[in-house]
Amino acid sequence: MTTEWQRLADADQIASRASAIILQAAQAAIAAHGQFRIVLAGGSTPAQVYQQLATAETDWPRWQVYFGDERCLPADNEARNSLMATRTWLSHVDIPKDNIHMMPAELGATAAAHEYAAIIEPALPFDLVLLGMGEDGHTASLFPGHQHPQDEAVHAVFDAPKPPPERVSLSRASLSNSQQVLVLISGTAKHDALARWRAGYPLPIATITALQRLVVLYDDVAAGQSS
Repeated sequence: MTTEWQRLADADQIASRASAIILQAAQAAIAAHGQFRIVLAGGSTPAQVYQQLATAETDWPRWQVYFGDERCLPADNEARNSLMATRTWLSHVDIPKDNIHMMPAELGATAAAHEYAAIIEPALPFDLVLLGMGEDGHTASLFPGHQHPQDEAVHAVFDAPKPPPERVSLSRASLSNSQQVLVLISGTAKHDALARWRAGYPLPIATITALQRLVVLYDDVAAGQSS
């Protein structure tokens, strides 16, 4: 695996670079095996990426879309990652509904984790996993200090330090079982966690690997330079 650290000016540049990487990965995967399996992240920077993808031209019917984590809230709740991705992107392109694999988090963490594991296991390895990083170094809903069974593909999360406490998350092993992993880090609030990751601290984000290539896109303020 190669790790690439790419510093960009701001969140807009991160979104542009990320969408270009995603579209290139899609083209390569479709040429290689007829479909593109991508895992989505929540958050404001991924939302900017999705807005750009909404106007892109690609072979949308060959995309298979999965989610890295979800909050255990009703399916129409504004805080759901799936609702954000649908509104900003998925409802604007021709990806068949059967190709969009929402986490059924409204069922509760345990039932949703069990059902989603059966969905993702046949899809592995992914072609690209998109991730963010929280101020504490968490990614998806893998938080510092949490322990999960290492043989699980999907975790039920009950004590997240951010609301809501009940969530569903792909495991470290599932997130790492991808040809490429793309991490987006933007904003001053992420500076300390980014510095700790690069210094070798055992943050959840630092446990994620990739089969071929892990790319970290971060902006000037996350690197500690004032805008």
